[in-house]
Amino acid sequence: MPDISLTTLVVLCVAAAAAGWIDAVVGGGGLLLLPALLLGLPNTGAAHVLGTNKAVAIVGTSGAAITYVRKAPVQVRTAVRIGLAALAGSMTGAFFAAGISSDVLRPVIMVVLLAVAAFVMLRPSFGTAGPADRRKVTRSRTIAAIVLVGGGIGFYDGLFGPGTGTFLVLALTAVLHLDLVTASATAKIVNVCTNAGALAMFAYQGTVLWQLAAVMAVFNLAGGMIGARMALSRGSGFVRGVLLVVVFSLVAKLGFDQWNA
Repeated sequence: MPDISLTTLVVLCVAAAAAGWIDAVVGGGGLLLLPALLLGLPNTGAAHVLGTNKAVAIVGTSGAAITYVRKAPVQVRTAVRIGLAALAGSMTGAFFAAGISSDVLRPVIMVVLLAVAAFVMLRPSFGTAGPADRRKVTRSRTIAAIVLVGGGIGFYDGLFGPGTGTFLVLALTAVLHLDLVTASATAKIVNVCTNAGALAMFAYQGTVLWQLAAVMAVFNLAGGMIGARMALSRGSGFVRGVLLVVVFSLVAKLGFDQWNA
């Protein structure tokens, strides 16, 4: 356990719980958890912060995934295939990350997110698909989801990262005709796969603060399971509202980072 005050530990645990809730509902919990760790551990190296972040996040994501699978109509086999493709994509993205400037990527991602927000607001039916819509999904669409959604968003995760969970929810909704609740559930399984790969690498490098991660993970797990249950009980309309809040928050964060770059 790093030498931190009780107040800092409490703040980090609250942030972990809130991040777990956000991530379970619509993705994007890292937007809160990672900055909280950076602020709470100012004298800790970036690699240890990233490794600890993954160790915390995978627990909440796994809890949310289990909660969803028990109650939502999730195709686990397809989700795992997408997750494995995302894992491969993230490793490829990480390989190229050193040669890409985040100053170039931020404006592009901001424009994409604003376009997504406008689309979601102007299309009230987006993310409200029913069983009949899911039956229309062809084999080619499933392959597209594995290659484009898994590989493509996984590549983005390794290359840049912010908002990966949110992009997963949106892409799965569009490509596989899922409602937003089922898309969130599927995204959690994909996230478990990618987080496991990243955590294994951080653990191998010895850059995980395990004691701190264990404490925070308890709160992240609680937040994730509560968020999953709320999404299941309140439906796609609730997820849609949280989605828009997260998208605009991500745009604001990227804009702030670009301004200070």
